Amino acid sequence: MSRITRRTKALTAILKCICCCDMFSRTQFDNPPYDKGAFRIEIIFPAEYPFKPPKITFKTKIYHPNIDEKGQVCLPVISAENWKPATKTDQVIQSLIALVNDPQPEHPLRADLAEEYSKDRKKFFKNAEEFTKKHGEKRPMD
Repeated sequence: MSRITRRTKALTAILKCICCCDMFSRTQFDNPPYDKGAFRIEIIFPAEYPFKPPKITFKTKIYHPNIDEKGQVCLPVISAENWKPATKTDQVIQSLIALVNDPQPEHPLRADLAEEYSKDRKKFFKNAEEFTKKHGEKRPMD
């Protein structure tokens, strides 16, 4: 099996990729409040990769303090000042999953959601779940 095929299989397992037939993949998260839908994400590897980090964008709207309305993600591991060429793609994806599951309100892209998350977590989870049901893609049957 080729190295690329092995890496693709490994990344697909990590992402729980539902559809990899185009330039996007649809990812589902297993923890509330994001377990009510699937999210389409785009990962772009620049020509200078691995010397420059990949860019991750959510193509499905998500109610999250570290992801803005355009889908841009505040993920420290892929920031220019923190990026290391030895960082593996699966580490980036694991960091993304961890961030989605555990928002970091101290580094928000959406201050209103960071404040809500910090001050009233129950309200945040309720709003995020409703938003996910409305905007998230349908999850396949497991």
